[in-house]
Amino acid sequence: MKNILVLCTGNSCRSQMAHGYLEHFAKSRANIYSAGIETHGLNKKAVAIMKLDGIDISGHTSNHIDEYKTIDFDFIISVCDHANEHCPFIPSKNAVRLHHNFADPSKVEASEKAIQEAFKTTRDEIKAWCEKFVKDNL
Repeated sequence: MKNILVLCTGNSCRSQMAHGYLEHFAKSRANIYSAGIETHGLNKKAVAIMKLDGIDISGHTSNHIDEYKTIDFDFIISVCDHANEHCPFIPSKNAVRLHHNFADPSKVEASEKAIQEAFKTTRDEIKAWCEKFVKDNL
């Protein structure tokens, strides 16, 4: 069983969406974890946009990377530039480290419709990336 960590700045939005899709596509082939270099709580708009695609992440929690020090990860995936650049040392010697910067929809300041569209766009990009990752690596 592979251990996969998805890392973002606050573990509230992008990493949570990736966590949900990786669990969905990997099924029982991997243990999926998500964490942040900070914790910002679960973003309600991320939960809602995932639910529209049939993925329930409402039970997820915002976790700090230090909570997973003892887990030996096979893959560490950073989903934002800030986390990639400021990631603390993670002692998984053999982990394959991957990075893809997804736009942060929680930073969009516009109409509610434009914000929802930003969440949908990021969600769909994360979904496609996760599906390909699982197909290629698990």
